[in-house]
Amino acid sequence: MKTTILSAMLLIAFIATAQKKNGTVYIEHPAIDVVNDFTKASAAGDRAKMASYLTDDFKAYNGTSDNDNDKGMDKEAFLDNQMLYHDNLDYYAIETFPGSYPDAIEYKKDNPDGDVWVQTWDLIKGVHKTTGVKIDAASHRLYTLTKNSKISRLITYKNDGVIDEIRSSFSDRKNGTIYNHHDFINTVRKMMYAIENNDWDKAYSFYDKDARFVDSSSPDFKSISLAEQKAIDKQILDKFDVASIDVVGYPDYLHYEMGDAHVVQSWWNINFMRKSDKKAITVPIHYQMYFNEDGKITSETAYYNPKLLD
Repeated sequence: MKTTILSAMLLIAFIATAQKKNGTVYIEHPAIDVVNDFTKASAAGDRAKMASYLTDDFKAYNGTSDNDNDKGMDKEAFLDNQMLYHDNLDYYAIETFPGSYPDAIEYKKDNPDGDVWVQTWDLIKGVHKTTGVKIDAASHRLYTLTKNSKISRLITYKNDGVIDEIRSSFSDRKNGTIYNHHDFINTVRKMMYAIENNDWDKAYSFYDKDARFVDSSSPDFKSISLAEQKAIDKQILDKFDVASIDVVGYPDYLHYEMGDAHVVQSWWNINFMRKSDKKAITVPIHYQMYFNEDGKITSETAYYNPKLLD
């Protein structure tokens, strides 16, 4: 027993010795106020006010850059960059990421000038005026402030994917081919008319065994399995007969270059006969079906008004 207690005391003493503080983290600090004021000036597009918070030798860095020789942006280049956001975005705003708050950190070690680090978690919002691309992107920023409360360095961590989308949207670009006749379209027609003829085994044979189904009326757009879809179909067929199915317009097969996706879009009127009172009910429905390379349907989304079947 004594040995156990002594060992525990030695362990606690070791942990206490091993842990060393290297400064203090603040939830309230004058440096946080400076960063908040700078952020407000940035969102307002007040270049002069932004500049007043920066040191003359200010540098801004991309925290996700893989350039080992990155020299960063100087003060004027950074201000130009910030004004691009304000001048090119409608509804431009910089908000605190939900559930987060800034921290100010005063390091003791290797900090002879008494610099303060401020870290923030932000949401950059807006709609690009020319392309209509919506920005709702998270950003993490690390500011270094001098003892005179000037920002001398800024490191930003963000996903530039939305910026790439804006750049790409300035020019027209094709993204595949649309077909009005194709074997995938033939498959959809055969599947629909198998349903019309109550040949459900054949209808289901056109789906991959791992196919997923989405009902547009689902509040969360949650997908279900083929077995679950069969159960729903049975519930409908217990109350209704399929009298006939009419194609509306014609199906399109879209082969997307991006992602190499194979999608058939089709529009139908499914004519039901309610068993209880022989009432005829027509349900307009739109399908989006994804195909694999084997020609099997792997995903189906149905858009229709379920109240018609109430």
